[in-house]
Amino acid sequence: MNPSPPHSPASAQLVRGLGLLDATMLVAGSMIGSGIFIVSADISREVGCTGWLLALWVLTGGMTLAAALSYGELAAMMPKAGGQYVYLREAFGPLWGFLYGWTLFLVIQTGTIAAVAMAFAKFLGVLFPAVAETNKFFEWGRFSLSPATLVAIALLILLTWSNTTGLRTGKLIQNGFTFAKIAALLGLIGLGLFVGASAAAIKANFTDIWQAVHWTPVAGEPGKWFATPHTWMTLPIAAGAAMVGSLFSSDAWNNITFTAGEVKNPKRNLPLSLFLGVASVTTLYLLCNVAYLVTLPLHGAADGATVVERGIQFATRDRVATAVMETIFGGSGAMIMAGLVLVSTFGCLNGMILSGARVYYAMAQDRLFFRQVGALNAQGVPRNGLVVQCVWGCLLTLSGTYGDLLDYVIFAALLFYVLTVAGVFVLRRTRPDAERPYRAVGYPVVPAVYCVLALAVAVILLIAEKTRPNTWPGLLIVLAGVPVFFLWRRWGKNASAR
Repeated sequence: MNPSPPHSPASAQLVRGLGLLDATMLVAGSMIGSGIFIVSADISREVGCTGWLLALWVLTGGMTLAAALSYGELAAMMPKAGGQYVYLREAFGPLWGFLYGWTLFLVIQTGTIAAVAMAFAKFLGVLFPAVAETNKFFEWGRFSLSPATLVAIALLILLTWSNTTGLRTGKLIQNGFTFAKIAALLGLIGLGLFVGASAAAIKANFTDIWQAVHWTPVAGEPGKWFATPHTWMTLPIAAGAAMVGSLFSSDAWNNITFTAGEVKNPKRNLPLSLFLGVASVTTLYLLCNVAYLVTLPLHGAADGATVVERGIQFATRDRVATAVMETIFGGSGAMIMAGLVLVSTFGCLNGMILSGARVYYAMAQDRLFFRQVGALNAQGVPRNGLVVQCVWGCLLTLSGTYGDLLDYVIFAALLFYVLTVAGVFVLRRTRPDAERPYRAVGYPVVPAVYCVLALAVAVILLIAEKTRPNTWPGLLIVLAGVPVFFLWRRWGKNASAR
C-alpha cells in the first residue's frame, strides 16, 4: 500500500457550509443523547442525596464549560479539519496527535456511537417489545446478538450512508433533530416542574439534602438495596465514580472542532458555538434534574433498611425520565418518553457520525491512518472515513453493555481533554506571536482548575472498585498506540523509499 494521501476527485474539497446556528446545533445535538434520561439513577445511588446529585451535575457542567472556553482559543487559532487532533499535534508533536486519533477511533468516538445506538434500540424496545435486548439470538461472554443489536447496527449504517451524500444532508438532519430534542427537554422540564411536582417528593428530597449514603443491592434478592452512610474518605471516591454518567451525558461537545474546516468564519463561530452549545445544554441538564427531584422521591418506597421500589435511584432500568412521565401520564408515559429518547439519540448519533470521520481524514492526510481515508468523495465529504467508523462502531455494539462503554469512553476522553487544555499553556509559550482571535476566558486559572479536576476524576476512575475493571483497559488502549505509531511511521518511510 502507498502511504501517501490519495487523490480526491478534482472538484472535491471540504465545503464551508456550517454557520453559527449549524455549529451550535452540532455542539448541543452531539451532547444530548440518552444519558440525561438515565444516568441520574446511578449517580444518586452512589451519593445518596439531593445535594450531591445536583452538585455533581453543576460540577460536570462547570468543568465542561471551562474546557470548551479553552478549546475556543485553539479552535480560533487553528480552524482546520481534525480539530482536537490538530491541537495535540501542534502542541505536543505527532505522537500525541496520533494517540488521540487512535483512541478516538478505537474507543472514544466509536464507543460513544455504539452506546448511543444501543440506547436507541433499547427505547425502541419499549414501543416494540420484539426488539428488546433480552431476546438474544446468541451470547458468548461479553459478546451477544439480539434484535436490539441489529437495530443499532442498521441505524449506524443508515446515518453513515446519509452523511456520505454531503454536508448539507447531515446539517439538515442535525438541525432538525436538535431543535426537536431541545423542545422535548423543555417539555419534560415544564411538565415536571409545573404538572408532576409533588409536595411529598419535594419534602422528602429537600429536607436533608446532604445526607450522603451509598446504596448496594441485596445479594440474592433482586430489586432490594441497602444503604451505607458515606464518610469523608468514601464520598470523594463515590462522587468521582458517579460522574462517569454526567460526564458521558455532557461529552462530545468538542465534535464541532473536528469539522472546523467546514465552518464559516471559524475564528468567530467556533469559540462562540462552543460556549453557546455547552452553556445551553448544561442549563437544560440541571433543570431536568430539578424536575426529576420535584416529581419523584429520591429513595422510593422502603421496607425497613431496604428499598423495594421506584424513586429516582431505583427507577425501572434506571429510566428516570420515563418514571416522571409515568407519574404524569400513567401507563402511556413510557411510550411518550421512549419516543422522545428515540428523537434525542437519533440526532446525537448523526452529529457524532458526521464529525468523527473528519479526524480520520486529517490523520490520513498526515499519513497516520489508512491512505484511502484521506480522500473526499465528489460531495466533498470523507466517505471512506465514515465507512470505517461505521464498521468499527457496529462491532462495538456486540461487545459490551451501556455501562461498560461509558467507563471506557470517559476515562480515555478525560486524558485527552486534559492534554488539550494543557496545550493552551504550551502554545502560549512556544507560539506567543500566533494570531489568537479569541483568548481563553479566565486564563490561566480556569484552564488550570479544569486540568486539576479532570485529572482527579481520572485517578478516581482508575482506583474505584466500580469503574477500574473498565478504565484500566482504556488506559492500555491509549498506551498500545505508542508502538503502533512508531511502526506506522517506519512503514511509511520504507514505503516512500520504495
